[in-house]
Amino acid sequence: MARMVSIGSALQDIYLIDHDDFAPTNVYSATTTTHESLFGELKIGTKVDIDRISYEVGGGGTNAAVTFSRHGHEVAFIGNIGHDPAGDAVLSCLDKEGIDSSYVSFTPKKSTGCSVILLDTHTGERTILTHRGASAKFDNLSEDTIAEIHPDWLYVTSLRGDIDTLRRFFKKAKEEGAKVMFNPGKLELAKRSQLTNLLKYVDILLVNKSEAKEIVPGTILTELVSRLSNYVQTVIITDGSSGAIATDGKNTYRFGIYEDLPVKDTTGAGDAFGSGFLAHFAAGHSFYDSLVFASANSTFVVTMLGAKKGILTGREKLHQMPIEEVK
Repeated sequence: MARMVSIGSALQDIYLIDHDDFAPTNVYSATTTTHESLFGELKIGTKVDIDRISYEVGGGGTNAAVTFSRHGHEVAFIGNIGHDPAGDAVLSCLDKEGIDSSYVSFTPKKSTGCSVILLDTHTGERTILTHRGASAKFDNLSEDTIAEIHPDWLYVTSLRGDIDTLRRFFKKAKEEGAKVMFNPGKLELAKRSQLTNLLKYVDILLVNKSEAKEIVPGTILTELVSRLSNYVQTVIITDGSSGAIATDGKNTYRFGIYEDLPVKDTTGAGDAFGSGFLAHFAAGHSFYDSLVFASANSTFVVTMLGAKKGILTGREKLHQMPIEEVK
């Protein structure tokens, strides 16, 4: 197994679950001339009874760390939390999953990030109200921790557009002989020229279709993955329920979802896919088999509440799925 470092956000996710007041309604948007789905009206000054509340630990950095650890890898998480009950919940989760939390930083005067999630129990879709808190900035983190840990892989989710910190960690990873998998967020994508300059350090790039279109021109997955492969050898582009496309520079595969199961909560689906791929790949499995596992991991995560409960271990017996090579 490999030594893995996951860098990114650590949040407490608070789910508000209600079958009536949060029932979605379709409304017409004059600005976009389309019908949009909105949660039911919550009027100011009223009290709304909630059917159920659930406290979970989320954040892309911790979600990925849990996937790696359950797969049997040696894992360290690097991120920021506050001195508060939410921070205690994050540390408790990391300890329970066997993840090294000694590189977690406590930020002064900032609380641990927190998300309040309004969940549509019929579709699993949600609206997320997020206070980033300690996960709003990452410039306090030191890349010298990479030299201490000596990882085989560095997995990085969004650092809120902090290109300088990303560059510091990517360069140090390369100096230490580690490989890098990167899943940028919207704030990194907003800095396209700086982002593309970072990609020379990246071994595996994970984006969704709309994100890919912000980096390179194109409308269909095959042209997007081809153009992104000019920057990074291994590229994975997800496309929601339509599946994904991926290339390792030798083979390109187009595939659908692993299995059509009832969706309970889509939170963490992207994290489960990306970290699931790397967890399996770093364990010595083929590019093809790692894509299948990534799809399965994402599929099972959305069948449960929270981003972590459905994460697989890599020891499950998986069935075949729709996947074909693109010539």
